[in-house]
Amino acid sequence: MDLSVIRPSPYPFFISPQNYVHWVETPQSHLFSVDLPGVRKEEIRVELEDSHYLIIRTERDEESTEAMRKFMRKFRLPERVNLDGISATYENGVLTVTVPRSFVRWNLRINSSDLIHSNGNLSARAA
Repeated sequence: MDLSVIRPSPYPFFISPQNYVHWVETPQSHLFSVDLPGVRKEEIRVELEDSHYLIIRTERDEESTEAMRKFMRKFRLPERVNLDGISATYENGVLTVTVPRSFVRWNLRINSSDLIHSNGNLSARAA
């Protein structure tokens, strides 16, 4: 995996707060990973808020009688991401959320009837 930008942890390697999420940027996507040992898959929620925020949290199952570590983190997503392509996996107590980058190019199209000829220059009318 080619990692272009790795956000280093502000904590020493032996100290990591319980709500720390590791965020890695690759050319293809943003990867969020968090250790959630002992949490069942059904108790994990990955949500989008207003199409701008990624929320990762745990929610206690009403049937469960065991104690659960509460967890909640909220991230503002970058501008160019594919919201429909977001995926999450949970293996061996580690949740990984993949947010793919969007590579859509915006093309500006000018109708020839909107062109104005003045002083030998071409310009387009503002919308």
